Amino acid sequence: MNPVLDAALEIQRFVQERGWRFCVVGGLAVQRWGEPRATQDVDISLLTGFGAEEPYIVELLAHFESRRPDAAPFALVARVLVLTSSNGIGVDVALAGIPFEERAIERASPFEFLPGVTLLTCSAEDLVVLKAFAGRPLDWRDVEGVLCRQFGELDWPYIYEELTPLATAKEEPEIVDQLRALQRRVEDD
Repeated sequence: MNPVLDAALEIQRFVQERGWRFCVVGGLAVQRWGEPRATQDVDISLLTGFGAEEPYIVELLAHFESRRPDAAPFALVARVLVLTSSNGIGVDVALAGIPFEERAIERASPFEFLPGVTLLTCSAEDLVVLKAFAGRPLDWRDVEGVLCRQFGELDWPYIYEELTPLATAKEEPEIVDQLRALQRRVEDD
């Protein structure tokens, strides 16, 4: 099996066995909704809330190897726990707590990547919001891929309703303008 998918199944089983709320985001979600591209790690969003992260961190670190010697303190500040699966693949666990992240997890749905390999991934709309908010060049390429493949299916009012306050809080309102420009360009193509 693909080692990244194997690692994703491992972390998914772990969190599901505990009844934790989560979804797969990042490159694997891009493979579902956008232009397929290789990914070297697994990204999940795990709903921990604010102030209740430590029990999740402790339990994850008891099962998975960390990629940092200061994993727990780093996770509490950066809100991401960087782990390694049993097969050596990196697993980044975003400690979700804001209302948008909770809604993204609620909206997640299963997708069968290969026979017998079903992962709970975020929606296409939530992936657009996450990637636009991150704003790196690779993220914008991923957004464009999602727009090209899902354009007529996307709930644009939802995307802007979620993205606008996040961009404002980040003090980068131009993110919304950049997405609108990309939306127009893809629509015109």
